[in-house]
Amino acid sequence: MNFLFHLHLSGNAPDILTGNLMGDFVKGRISDDYPPCLRTGIELHRRIDSFAQNHPCFQRSRARIAPCYGLWRGVLVDLFYDHFLAAEWEQWSSEPFEAYLKRARGMVEANHRFLPERMREVLPVIFGELIPSYREVQGIGAALERMARRRVRRPNPLAGGEEELVRHYGEIRDDFRNFMPEVQRFAADYLESRG
Repeated sequence: MNFLFHLHLSGNAPDILTGNLMGDFVKGRISDDYPPCLRTGIELHRRIDSFAQNHPCFQRSRARIAPCYGLWRGVLVDLFYDHFLAAEWEQWSSEPFEAYLKRARGMVEANHRFLPERMREVLPVIFGELIPSYREVQGIGAALERMARRRVRRPNPLAGGEEELVRHYGEIRDDFRNFMPEVQRFAADYLESRG
């Protein structure tokens, strides 16, 4: 989903970055088997998700999307914000995009033994295909198509959802630009509080 977003908000500590990326793959109670910084990263992921879901900019973006997407509108906004972060990377980071992805991937792979099995399987796809493709609307479309094909209990309407991004591009981009400094502050404050 919004992998780049969570990586970017992790700072430079390898375990925290790995844990934050693991957040979509770790459900329920966070195991004490994980090292403390990895647990902090997973907790950061959950706190960022909660902050986003309740933020006026994120809610405004979600409201722009056609009602037929129902509860999936939040998933679309997650991916749309990853698109804007990737497309406007130079505004949010001084490190070149490709260099950042290579460095982040190295940090995550160094923690390989702690990664959930499903995450290990898709890690090459996340860093090699998905995140690099997010810079283009077509890449978001391909990611949504992939998500729509996943075997789940009930089908989802995500295939073709990139049309909502195209339809509301400027407005959702503005929401993202207003949201980003606030979520960056939120993540930095949380990490500072964890010392």
